[in-house]
Amino acid sequence: MRANKVPLPLRMVRWIFPKLEWVSSRLAVRYFEKIFFTPLQYRTPFKEREFESNAHFFDIDWKRRIQGYEWGDSSKPYVLVIHGWAGRATQFRKFIPALLDHGYRVIGFDGPAHGRSEGKRTNLYEFEEVLRKIVEMKGAPEAILAHSFGGGVALYAIMKGLPVRKLINIASPTIADEIVKSYLNAIGGSWKTGAAFKRLIHQKYGKPFEEFTSMHFIKEITDLNLLLVHDADDKDVSIVQAEELIIAYPKGRLLTTHGLGHNRVLKDDKVISACLDFMRD
Repeated sequence: MRANKVPLPLRMVRWIFPKLEWVSSRLAVRYFEKIFFTPLQYRTPFKEREFESNAHFFDIDWKRRIQGYEWGDSSKPYVLVIHGWAGRATQFRKFIPALLDHGYRVIGFDGPAHGRSEGKRTNLYEFEEVLRKIVEMKGAPEAILAHSFGGGVALYAIMKGLPVRKLINIASPTIADEIVKSYLNAIGGSWKTGAAFKRLIHQKYGKPFEEFTSMHFIKEITDLNLLLVHDADDKDVSIVQAEELIIAYPKGRLLTTHGLGHNRVLKDDKVISACLDFMRD
C-alpha cells in the first residue's frame, strides 16, 4: 500500500504503536486487541457506489442493523458473497454481472462494523451469526464466494453446520501466526505483542487463537467442494497460507495467479471465468 493511500488513522497508529510498546507492553497488547477487532473504514470508490444503485437493499434482523444487498431474479438460486476485513459487498462488482449472466442471483452484505452496517468493532462469531440470519431469510446458497477474512468466516460457518456444498475462497488467510504478523506489520508492532495477544485471546475465550483460524476449521470439514484462488504476489496474505490449507484438505483445488496481489484478483476476467466453471461442475 503506497504511503498516500494509507488512511490517516493507520498512519497515526504506525507512529504511536512502537512507542507504546516501549512504554508499556501491557498497554500495547490491550491496544493491539482493540485494533485487531476494529476494521478501518475506507471510502467507497465511485464505481462501487454506482454499482449499488442496481441492488435491492434489505435489512438483516440482527443485534445491530446489517445492510444486505440482492442482485438479480429472486426465483434463481443464489451465490452468497462475503467480503474481507475492512471490505464491502460491492467489492465483488466485477463478479456480479458474470454470475447474473450465468443464471444466478447474488446476495451480499456489509458485515458488522463494515460499510453501511452499524457498529465499531466485530469478530468471527458476529459474522457467522449474520450468515445464519441470511440463510434463515433466503434459504441455503448454491455456493459461497469469499474474499480474505470472509473465507475464514465461511469455513467457520460450514464447520458449525451452515448448509453449503461449494465454497470459493480468494486470498484468504489460514495460519494463526501469519494472521497476527500481518496486523503487527501494518502498525509497526513486534512479535512480543503478538505472543501476548495470543495468550490474552486464550484467557478470554478459553481456547487458543489457532482454533479461530481456517487451518483448524478445515480439520472438522469432510464434504465440501473447495476452490482456493491465491496470487503468488499477494503481499497481504502469503500464498503459503493457501498451500498449507490444501495440504490439510487435499480434496480442495488451488488456482494460483500472478501479478494481481490481494485485491485486484477480484477483478480479473480469468479468475472470474475459472470460478464460474467451478460453480457449474
